[in-house]
Amino acid sequence: MQTFTDVIDGVATVLDGIGVAAVVLGLAVAAVRAVRFWGSSSDPYRQFRQDIGRGILLGLEFLVAADIIRTVAVRPTLDGVLVLGLIVLIRTFLSMALQVELEGRWPWQSRDAAPAQQVPRD
Repeated sequence: MQTFTDVIDGVATVLDGIGVAAVVLGLAVAAVRAVRFWGSSSDPYRQFRQDIGRGILLGLEFLVAADIIRTVAVRPTLDGVLVLGLIVLIRTFLSMALQVELEGRWPWQSRDAAPAQQVPRD
């Protein structure tokens, strides 16, 4: 019979796997879209970067959730919580940086406040 800790650890492991899969699938989808739409898009490199960034952001969300579940439910020690806090802080910074890169605005800014992005024309 499995204990509560074993079940929760399994759930966290599944979330870790989903997070890694999201990053890998995001990269694969970005590569396929880049090849497929290479000549038709006005800026294919930027679109490729945005697609990769979306996959990474989604994967980071699942990885953070897995770390929170594992730390709080499986091993609730002070050291574990401090490490979790550091991991969440780093991943939150990465997520915000990626969102600024993708959308050109801070997460708390409205869409209207974002500067208009100009694509150079050849």
